Amino acid sequence: MAFITFLIPCFVIGTDTAFSCQNTDDFVGASSPGDIVIGGLFAVHSEMLRPEEYPIKPVIQNCAGFEIQIFLQTLAMIHAIEMINNSTLLSGVTLGYEIYDTCAEVTKAMASALRFLSKFNSSEDVLEFRCNYSDYIPRIKAVVGASYSEVSMAVSRLLALQLIPQVSPASSAEILSDKIRFPSFFRTIPSDFHQTRAMAHLICESGWNWIGVIATDDDNGRFALESFGVQAMANNVCIAFKEMLPAYLSDNTFHTKVDRAIEMIVKETRVNVIVVFMRQFHVLKLFKKAIERNVNKIWIASDNWAAAVKISTIPNIRQLGTIVGFGFKSGDISTFQDFLRKLHEKPTNNNKFLHEYIMLLSVCAHLEYHDFQMCIANQSQDDLLENVENNHQIWRDDFLNANIEPGFIRNTILAVYAIAHAIKGQCKDRNCKDPSAFTPWELLEELKKVTVIDDGKEIKFDPNGDMSTSYDVLLWKEIDGHMEITTMAEYDPEKGDFIFEDEERKKDFLDLKKVQSTCSQHCRPGQMKKVTESPHTCCYECVHCPENHYSNQTDMDYCYRCNNKTYWAPINSTTCYRKTIHFLAWSDWFAIFLLLLSAFGVVLILSISVIFTKNLNTPVVKASGGLTVCYIILFSHFLIFLSTVFFIDEPTEFKCKTRQALFGISFALCISCILIKSLKILLAFSFDPKLQNFLKCVYKPVPTVVTCTGIQVIICTFWLIFRSPFVKQNFSIPRAIILECNEGSIVAFGIMLGYIAALAFICFIFAFKGRKLPENYNEAKFITFGMLIYFIAWIVFIPVYATTFGKYLPAVEIIVVLISNYGILCCTFLPKCYIIIYKQETNTKSAFLKMIYTYSSKSAGSVAVSQISLDSKSSSSRATVSDSCKSEKNSVNGHCHFQVPGQRLIKGKVLPKNTARTMARKRLSSI
Repeated sequence: MAFITFLIPCFVIGTDTAFSCQNTDDFVGASSPGDIVIGGLFAVHSEMLRPEEYPIKPVIQNCAGFEIQIFLQTLAMIHAIEMINNSTLLSGVTLGYEIYDTCAEVTKAMASALRFLSKFNSSEDVLEFRCNYSDYIPRIKAVVGASYSEVSMAVSRLLALQLIPQVSPASSAEILSDKIRFPSFFRTIPSDFHQTRAMAHLICESGWNWIGVIATDDDNGRFALESFGVQAMANNVCIAFKEMLPAYLSDNTFHTKVDRAIEMIVKETRVNVIVVFMRQFHVLKLFKKAIERNVNKIWIASDNWAAAVKISTIPNIRQLGTIVGFGFKSGDISTFQDFLRKLHEKPTNNNKFLHEYIMLLSVCAHLEYHDFQMCIANQSQDDLLENVENNHQIWRDDFLNANIEPGFIRNTILAVYAIAHAIKGQCKDRNCKDPSAFTPWELLEELKKVTVIDDGKEIKFDPNGDMSTSYDVLLWKEIDGHMEITTMAEYDPEKGDFIFEDEERKKDFLDLKKVQSTCSQHCRPGQMKKVTESPHTCCYECVHCPENHYSNQTDMDYCYRCNNKTYWAPINSTTCYRKTIHFLAWSDWFAIFLLLLSAFGVVLILSISVIFTKNLNTPVVKASGGLTVCYIILFSHFLIFLSTVFFIDEPTEFKCKTRQALFGISFALCISCILIKSLKILLAFSFDPKLQNFLKCVYKPVPTVVTCTGIQVIICTFWLIFRSPFVKQNFSIPRAIILECNEGSIVAFGIMLGYIAALAFICFIFAFKGRKLPENYNEAKFITFGMLIYFIAWIVFIPVYATTFGKYLPAVEIIVVLISNYGILCCTFLPKCYIIIYKQETNTKSAFLKMIYTYSSKSAGSVAVSQISLDSKSSSSRATVSDSCKSEKNSVNGHCHFQVPGQRLIKGKVLPKNTARTMARKRLSSI
């Protein structure tokens, strides 16, 4: 198979320096041989030295800024490999390592990755180009690292060419979970998705919604900022400003942009919470400048620096305010601490990092703790070579232990053990002392199935290559004058919640809420947000909830509408109240008054019944139609009074249907009986022969009453069957529900009332015709007056009923029913009761005969004159009348007589006494 060979060169930067790259082996930071070699990529130095602003020649420069924390991670990897080699995990197979310093630069990390890809056992580090690497054996089988996500992204793309497994203990960028772009990448930490979600959750729980974000301008910072922006939006948190700092300290604009970021923090006085996604050396520079400007805020630390001891020991760090961070879950690292205590005994010839550290100790040992740290961090490799000649080697046991970040140490050891377990799986039926026993891509498949025991818990990689371990929520607290990094809570990524071990730590969390970091004041319950012209949703005005709306939480975007029409809420309400149900209750004073009127009407009916029963045989009672008719009329009046009871108290279906039907039928029965009485009176006293003939045909008492009442029964029956009244809730009053009866059909209701009005009108016409009856027997006149009261009451009722609402609406109908009922009852019966009680002398048969005789005499005379006038239209004198009398020979006993209708002989103007008495008796008997 044809292939192209590449040589991995060592770029020479100088001569005769301990840190110069004379050959490719000089490029390795720490190494140890073994049957299976694992590579390591760590940013032991924070920057590369650049003699020019931009590189001119392809030369890898020396580095500066020794990072104690990253150096400790390289030691953790070495310690884990030594523990595995000293155990029975791999059954005699030894692990070797090659650890390279990336100097936090992608370029240098790529050079290290190229060496990883070079062919195994190639003296010239040859990298072969092939179309198929399935049987290719590279220099290493797996890689631990890198320290930063940006470096891991670049290296992972290169390692994916041969599917070499890469397990990072620190690279948390969310994009690295994409197995299409990064198929061979794994990590022993959660992705930034969980970290940014935890941050947004903490900010939201603390009541903050107006924050600032500062991040490094690299892939890691940009991806973290993007992920946090999504999570912040989901939790209604707004980002007031975003500041991006250069990824490399060697950038000439770094200090200018730090100053600009501090100016923005100082300017935005409402922003009291700052989220920082940066590397430790960036944070160090930022905080020193912030301390100079007396900035006091709450700082949310990312996992890169949340547990950074060198930052927590900055002088006057307490002036910055409160620092809360998210660090990786720590574990038992006691064996590693023991390893560090014996570190000075180990040779340095194969570990340049350790050798450099020992030289740094010699140069900076005379300084105080923080200055000692700064001295180590600020020494370049070139400066170190000049200073070390005049210093003796000094060892400090305390310094390394004091700078341990347990989370990173644990994750590094976990990464090595994960690779070792995968190797164990491959070595079950193979001779792994032979480096060609398996290929990296086969190890990759085994790694996907690996389960590691950590603190008694089984941990394995998920389909995205991540380990879902929890976070420690770290709080920086000043204890005994020193800043201590304490664990405030634990964040569970799966549950998305905080777990507090005790009340004291929960109190620390509650203390954070005392700090305000909002664009606007919190809207209290009963208010809602009103968005202003600001593009941020967190900047708003607070307005009161309108009527029938409420809010029961702070900072609600809108007010809830009360669930249904049965609830209401006043303006600025925090809850809904059940509407008061109103109806005309028994206990209402007006209802009591109306009931008393109805009761009085019933008592009046009973009194009239007693009076009429005791005077059963008197002319007045007989003239009223007899006891049967009176009882029917009085009973109908009783039913009308009774119907008013169904208008009071809580409406029900039965009441709504009963009250109108009972009233309508009862009133129709009452008017029908009175109509019969009007016809009878008119028939008895009418002298008009045409009217008498008509009345004789019409006057059928029982059929008439049954027919008139039956028509109303039919109307009400159809009404109740097809569109019956029902109970209705009236919501026209804001804070109350009016329970009322809906008539079902206004048309049916109108027909029922219209039919009663028609009967009353007919009754009124007949009664009006009989209004000139004898003065002591003028019932028709009172019937006429009663019908007028009925008409007036119901005419007034229509507009009043149409414009009235509320619980007193039934009272309007009760009033008109009572008025019309009382009017007809009183006009029909009270005059007769008056005669029976106070004018007993007129309530005799003789008195009635005399009264009727007198009325008949007057009425007959009037009729005679009227008739003569009609027969003598062609004559103009009394002589003509006399001649007519003689010619017709109508003379009786010297008197002139005329034949009048009805076949009665009437003498001139006066009837003979015996004829008048006869007519009076006939009328009395007829009524």
